[in-house]
Amino acid sequence: MSTTTDDRLRVGDVGISFHWLAVASTAVLVWSYLRVLYGITNVVGGKADLALLVAGALVAATVLARKLPAWTAFVLGGGLLVAGMLAYYATVPGAYLALSRTGRIIADNVALLTGLSVLQMREVGTWALAVAPATVFVPWYLVFRRRYALAAATGGVALGFFVLTGDVGSFATLAGVLGALGVVAFGTLARYGGTGAQLDVLAVALVLMVLLSTTVSVVPGGQASPILPSGGDAGAASGSLVTNERRVSVGGSIDLSPEVQFVVEADRWGYWRVGAYDRYTGDDWVRSGQGTAELPQSSPPGVDYGLRQTVTVKTDAMDAMPAAWKPVRASGIGASGVRVSSTGGLIPGSTLTENDSYTVVSRVPAKTPAQLRNAGTDYPAGVERQYTQLPASTSDRLKERASSITSDADNPYESAVAIENWLEGNKEYSLDAENPSGGVADEFVFEMEQGYCVHYATSMVVMLRSQGVPARFVTGYTPGQRVTEDEWVVRGLDSHAWVEAYFPDVGWVRFDPTPSGPRREAEQTRVDRAREAGESGVDAEGSENGTWTPEPTTTPPSDSTSTTTPDDDTSTSDGRDGPNPIDGRDRIAPGTGTTTTTTPPTNGTTTPGTGGSIPVEPPSTEQLLYGGLVLFGLAVVARRTNALDRVYRVAWVRWQPRKDPETDVERAFDRLEHRLGQKFRERRPGETPREYLDALSHVGLDDRAHRVGELYERARYAGEVNREQADEAVSLVDDLVRGRSLGE
Repeated sequence: MSTTTDDRLRVGDVGISFHWLAVASTAVLVWSYLRVLYGITNVVGGKADLALLVAGALVAATVLARKLPAWTAFVLGGGLLVAGMLAYYATVPGAYLALSRTGRIIADNVALLTGLSVLQMREVGTWALAVAPATVFVPWYLVFRRRYALAAATGGVALGFFVLTGDVGSFATLAGVLGALGVVAFGTLARYGGTGAQLDVLAVALVLMVLLSTTVSVVPGGQASPILPSGGDAGAASGSLVTNERRVSVGGSIDLSPEVQFVVEADRWGYWRVGAYDRYTGDDWVRSGQGTAELPQSSPPGVDYGLRQTVTVKTDAMDAMPAAWKPVRASGIGASGVRVSSTGGLIPGSTLTENDSYTVVSRVPAKTPAQLRNAGTDYPAGVERQYTQLPASTSDRLKERASSITSDADNPYESAVAIENWLEGNKEYSLDAENPSGGVADEFVFEMEQGYCVHYATSMVVMLRSQGVPARFVTGYTPGQRVTEDEWVVRGLDSHAWVEAYFPDVGWVRFDPTPSGPRREAEQTRVDRAREAGESGVDAEGSENGTWTPEPTTTPPSDSTSTTTPDDDTSTSDGRDGPNPIDGRDRIAPGTGTTTTTTPPTNGTTTPGTGGSIPVEPPSTEQLLYGGLVLFGLAVVARRTNALDRVYRVAWVRWQPRKDPETDVERAFDRLEHRLGQKFRERRPGETPREYLDALSHVGLDDRAHRVGELYERARYAGEVNREQADEAVSLVDDLVRGRSLGE
């Protein structure tokens, strides 16, 4: 059959619509990685600049695509990328100012391609603005030039880069892959023509890919797994909530292991620090700056004293080297090749295994509350810029609450103590906390009644930063169970998160807003239960005998290399730690030199691992989008198979809403006629309802059918039926169509 002019126009019209579907698919592909750049600028600033650059790239690509050939897209895109990267490297301090050091630049880019998150880059905001125009311009230009395969390829390269860095989530990755496939598929249909049936098949195929991705892990990459598991056994399996990863996600409830992780021999207790994090995204913490340094590292500014610790590993494997702040020297197993992270934590040269032992010498800042109050705010420029960063999405109400809490504070130290006291006194401690659905700090302060250390520490850091006080999020271990005068047993339950605030001429000072009483009580209950159940690895030598309590003292042990006398340090590695952290917490009231003891709230504490209720969370945005895609695919399938019409007809035959009597009777007869047509034959053209029913009498048609026909004639031709008669007709048809005999 020859194609008519109308057919050619129809095919041409379909081709135009397929082109715009290819453009829409390109938009999805570009969105998948622009989402990463938007998240970066939300964290470090520059959202408005990003929006302006993206809009300019889109407009330029749309206009120039009408005037210039396709190959110019690569020239213009390459020029934009080179110009942007030059601008980026010009802003990076230190080695990057010498662009001749190409080896360092190449090494950093290789690191990005092998899993280093872009959020760990120091000047990541400038980098995001540098790469955005080129990654938007090129695929958008090419799709308007109808070079669909090239558009999909260039956008796919950009998406693939962020997959390799681990910064794009699984859903965005899947959306980007589907967008790239859509560009190619719709572009092919636009170029060679297509039909609505082909479009339906393509839609079903794409939806099937979505369904497959929910059950089979075929999409590579995605964000790094959080170190805080979302429940029960996962927490126990990990031993603790501490790793030395560069990224920490804050999750919901956990169940920490009671097994011993390591034993510390030292002449003084400490918080055994593992890592610190400077960049807050709203949902997690990132340690920026991929560079590391070697030991020894310098002592903290101001006066300090020495603390020597020997750590013996008691777990199968440990990729961290816990040590009191600030570690300056290390020796023993694992010390060979040890590196220092950008925030001062120790990274072993190799994985430590059971019974491995290392020794660390730390220089602990020696200070008094008076020194901290008088430290001032003359922060180093780099410290202030790096450690007061907050996402643009940080709520005004959180900043206002922090201002209200610190309204009576005259200096950063008093602000820190005020926020610490407020969190400790207004939130209950529980490992069965809900998973924050928005910004962690905002959610915890205003919506959550209880939480554990990561929620407290995150909230305090954010509140301090909102007041201009440099602060960072720290993970590690509390001192553990003291078993002799100079030995502590540290379990997975002792893993902890706290806060370090910066003070000029002193350095980083620890604050811990988590209520210690409920935390220790929950931990001890879990250990006791593990012992009763006969769980292995719960105790080390001497720990089953209970906690050793020293005689009260007000001065720390002196150190032969200390730059201060014992009297120079009246307590503390955080401005207020007492001599016995296990038995109580000393509190230094703001504005005074007086030490007072406070009792943290204990109501509402939930023992970890006891099966406490976990709130049911609403579906996430990704889950809703997945569900919407599935429903869309099912709707397409239903349309192609007439399933919707069939379902409608079944419902129409079996259920009848009520209106006026005449309408009800007429619809009742229509339902009867449809059922008779299915079982016997349809009514022929020109055949009256009465003739039709009489013709079926030979099959023994039920008298009820004739009664419905009689009521139909009365309603249709005489308009004389009442509500009682209409109800009778509907009831009779209900009986006839719901499986009861219509005749022999």
